[in-house]
This record gives sequence, C-alpha cells and structure tokens, in this order.
Amino acid sequence: MKLHFKLILLMLCLNTLIACTTSSSKKPEEKVDTISKSDFLSPKAFQTSMDGKNTDLYILKNKNGVEAAFTNYGARIISLKVPDQHGVQTDVIVGFSSIDEYIKSTEPYFGATIGRYGNRIAKGKFILDGTSYSLSINNGVNSLHGGKKGFQDVVWDTKQLNKQSIAFSYFSKDMEEGYPGNLKVKVIYNLTDENELKISYEATTDKKTVVNLTNHAFFNLNGEGSGTILNHQLQINADLYTPVDSTLIPTGKHEYVAETPFDFRKFSTIGKRITDHHEQLKNGKGYDHNYVLNDQNSNQLHLAARVEGEKSGIIMEVFTMEPGLQFYSGNFMQSKNIFKGGSKDDFRTAFCLETQHFPDSPNQPTFPSTVLNHGKLYNTSSVYKFSIKK
Repeated sequence: MKLHFKLILLMLCLNTLIACTTSSSKKPEEKVDTISKSDFLSPKAFQTSMDGKNTDLYILKNKNGVEAAFTNYGARIISLKVPDQHGVQTDVIVGFSSIDEYIKSTEPYFGATIGRYGNRIAKGKFILDGTSYSLSINNGVNSLHGGKKGFQDVVWDTKQLNKQSIAFSYFSKDMEEGYPGNLKVKVIYNLTDENELKISYEATTDKKTVVNLTNHAFFNLNGEGSGTILNHQLQINADLYTPVDSTLIPTGKHEYVAETPFDFRKFSTIGKRITDHHEQLKNGKGYDHNYVLNDQNSNQLHLAARVEGEKSGIIMEVFTMEPGLQFYSGNFMQSKNIFKGGSKDDFRTAFCLETQHFPDSPNQPTFPSTVLNHGKLYNTSSVYKFSIKK
C-alpha cells in the first residue's frame, strides 16, 4: 500500500515537472511569433561615417501610430508601418536593418532617393545646347538612375523639421557622374495625420542641366516577407505607356494599353497577364515600363495609381505632379539579400511605383522636357496615401 502511494506521488511530481517545462518552453515561442525583428531597428546599426559625414536613423510618427524610418545614406526610407484591416501594424516597405547591409546589397536602390536622373538614358549620352555629355554607364550599354554613384550612394545633410517631417539636402558638383551644373537638391518627407507619406523635391542649378528625381521604395502591402506581390490588385490611371527596346530604352512612341497586358485602367491582379506572350513583357522580363499618366497638370497632384494587398486589405493610392509612373514588378529580385525581418528578396516579392518624367527624355524631343535652367526652381511632389479596404 505504501509502495502504491509512493508511486502515485512520484507520477504526480513527474506530471508537474513536465507541465512546468512545457509551459516555460512555450513562452519564448509565443514572444517570437508576436514580435517581428523589424520592430528592433537599432540606431547604432545606422551610425557610421562615410565621405566625412555621419549617417544615422530617423523616425517619424503621426497621431494614428503610423511610423516611418529613414536614413540619410541615400536619403532613403527604410520602413513604413501602417495598420492593416485587423489593426495590426504592417511594414509595407522592404529594406535592411543596417547601413552595412545597404552598402553590400546587390540591389542598391531599396527605398532611396534617385538622381540626378531617375530611370535610363540611352548609351549614357545626351546633347544640351550643342554640347555633348557622356555619363557613367552602369546598366548594360545605358546609364541608369544617375550612374555608378547616384544619389542612393551618398550621405545627405539632415534636418528633422518636427516629429512628422524631415529634410535631406545634397550638393551635387558640376560634372558629377557626367552631369553639368552645380546642383543643390532638397528632399522633404512629411508623414501626415491622414496616413500620407508626402515626398517633396526641390533643386536649383548654376548651369543648364537635366534633372529627374524620384524615390525607389519597394512595396509589399501584405508586409515584408509575406511572399509574392502577384496577387495584389493594381490600377494605373493611364491610357498610354511608352514601349521599350531590348535594353529598356523607350522607342519614342506612345502606345495604348487597351487590349494588352499593360491595361490596368481597372483593378487587375499584377500576375494575371505577366506571363503573356508579348514582346514588351519579354523586353522587361515582366513589367518595367513607364506609363503616360492621365489628367496631367504640372502644378497639381493627380491620381497615378491604386494598389490593394489581398491579404492585409491595405490600400495605397499614389498621387503625383509628374507626367509618368514607372511600374516595376520585381523582376530582378534574386534571393541574394536578407531583409530586416529575416526574409529574402525573392523573385517578385515587392514592386515599385516610381513617379517621374519619362526615361531618356533628353534624347526624346517628343517627351516632356527634363531641362532645368539656371535661376529656375525644380519643384515637384508625390504622395503615397494609405487606408484599408472597407
């Protein structure tokens, strides 16, 4: 009887020990599940010195709890957390957790301000007032996004204006990357209480030059690391686009999107026609094309696009003063880099909507001009507005 009683006591102790061990082992797992690594952006990881200037991490917050993170290395946006349809803060911009990772990345443009010239210039050459200029070649036979060391690779001066606004400034010397004129550039990010990220660009020059500034944020509205963007719903406010040759330089034509895979005038999933047999999809290895926006007015913001994340219910609307919009479907993402949340930059897991003047405009007389004269102010804005599906 005593032996039986002792066995019962022993079994009770073992069960208690197992329960305690199981309980304590679950707690760390629950913590990992509910806290993303992207919540732990460390200022120290963004603090270094480059070209005699210090880099750092900067945070903007609005009254709704929306939070945006930036660094002055490339005047780039690192993170943008907005609420999804369940109220969960979701980081809709892919990026890295340190300066070193941005420097080493095989894709240099994540979240960066692009200049002097966003997009491509054919064979890195253009003529201005009878003078021929040669740019650095960094994309096959062409110059892309300002050249080998564009604005994404420089350290900008920084002034945080208030809790919701920050200004980055850069002085681009005459003939930097082959562009004429000393160019003073300012980019202001403003996170409004309407859940808008407004980007304002200003530039002046002491010599006639060409300028086309944009931002190269890579978006996934289901959140960084959530997988493909091919099921996102996309609408682009454009009846026309500019077809390209095999090196992605515009042919100079405007073609209608109707009855082509480029028709996003009504909501359509990004992946619905991306594998269609079409010469332009072959040239771009998917979508990597400039759209000629409707309702253009250089002095006012107009609707460029709407996108909806099918899992998150997050809607992003893009407004701009620019005549064009480059839609890029992440065709060159190759799983070679690890983002701040631990996921890789897998094929088509992010997209870009770059507000801009048209590619190769300095060589295309029928395209809107990108010439900036001495004494004139380059001044344009774009807005990325976030809401949830109702």
